[in-house]
Amino acid sequence: MGCLGCSCSTGKDSVKGCRSNGGCATGGCNRHNTYDWLTAMGIQDPEPFDFVEVSFKNGARKDFFKNPPHTRATTGDWVLVESASGGYDVGVISLSGELVRLQMKRKRVRPDSRQQSVIRKAHERDLERLDQLRKTERDVMIRARVIARSLDLRMKIGDVEFQGDGRKCTFYYTADGRVDFRELIRHYAREFNVRVEMRQIGARQESARLGGLGNCGRELCCATWLAEFKSVNTAAARYQNLAINQTKLSGMCGRLKCCLNYELDTYIDALEDFPDKAERLKTQAGLAILVKTDVFKRLMYYTYADDRGKLFALHVDQVWEALERIKNGELPASLEETLALAPPPMPDEADDEEEPVHDFESVGNVLELPIEKRKKKRKKKRKKRAGQSLASALEQAEEPLAQQPDQQKPPQKDAPKPLQSKEAPKPPQLKSAPTAPSGQTAPDSGERKKKKKKKNRPNPNRPGGPDGSPPPAV
Repeated sequence: MGCLGCSCSTGKDSVKGCRSNGGCATGGCNRHNTYDWLTAMGIQDPEPFDFVEVSFKNGARKDFFKNPPHTRATTGDWVLVESASGGYDVGVISLSGELVRLQMKRKRVRPDSRQQSVIRKAHERDLERLDQLRKTERDVMIRARVIARSLDLRMKIGDVEFQGDGRKCTFYYTADGRVDFRELIRHYAREFNVRVEMRQIGARQESARLGGLGNCGRELCCATWLAEFKSVNTAAARYQNLAINQTKLSGMCGRLKCCLNYELDTYIDALEDFPDKAERLKTQAGLAILVKTDVFKRLMYYTYADDRGKLFALHVDQVWEALERIKNGELPASLEETLALAPPPMPDEADDEEEPVHDFESVGNVLELPIEKRKKKRKKKRKKRAGQSLASALEQAEEPLAQQPDQQKPPQKDAPKPLQSKEAPKPPQLKSAPTAPSGQTAPDSGERKKKKKKKNRPNPNRPGGPDGSPPPAV
């Protein structure tokens, strides 16, 4: 019998998981797997305990059931169990015997409480039916998401689980707030012809059901062995001197990683010997600020606020001694003197590999870069452009005068020649229209009209008509 589903499957193999066809001795193909070492070693319980732990859908859900003696079911057997909502379900026994008593005590489940019981062992027909239902769950989940979106419900269907008999289907969803899914249940019941149960879960529970790989390269802790979720905050990252980067500290679920709490207690115990207010140390050479802290080597790295080119690795005892002197009103001369306040750590206590201290010297007073001189090419280009624009404006002014050769004006002899720069090209000069200098303005059109009127004014002493026409023949 092959694995029905596995979080470590790539989807390219015919058999999911490790290809052991369900006979893996470590139980790695099952989420939240537990190892029943008493049953594996063949050790009989001194006091028989008639409760077993049954795992459904590869460890996504577990529950405790009574195991009557006539079933003869033990760890690793597929069994049919009673369902609380009616019908039956199919699962595999993960624990039996004395270990179940300890597990029920850990989860605070009373043995005298009313529990469903195991019906019988499952045969091949039951397993084939369960395999068919597991294969249809993906299509049902996609169709369920389409229906939820058509109803404009702010929720996400994360997983779908069919009961072993196919009469009931549980939809696991995540939502930020409360969702009114009464109309949604009617659509699901009409579409899939099953009894519908809606169960809201959190983002971490969703990642635990779906599974995946973390950035460490291993399967998610919540999908393999972590059963209880503890609150994680950014204070855990600060204690471990981690950068507060939301993208690096978040897991697959979008929340802070659960592994931030694994070594938190060790860091808190190690930080008890460090001073609380030691971010700044006043010395006669200047103010020293704390750059970083090596918790397990008990080193604190300081540098001067004015000159940050060199780091000074001070031991915790040396920092305590410096703080005592500052409290008494005696300022240390420099950080070099602080290094000699307390004896360095013994070679037995110190690590074999010491972290190298980078001694960088400031080159601000040694190297002086020459002042860059401004290039004058841009100014030359601007002069050229100014000369070209002036020449083009004069050419445009001369074009209408060149088109009227009959109305030529006498050149002005006293008019000075226009000033031109050496770099600008000389505009073409016409005899009929002299150009005005750059410092003077060209004559207005009103002055031109007055000159024309003076030219056409009739002369009374001239023989002929008043308009200057020849006299009539006698």
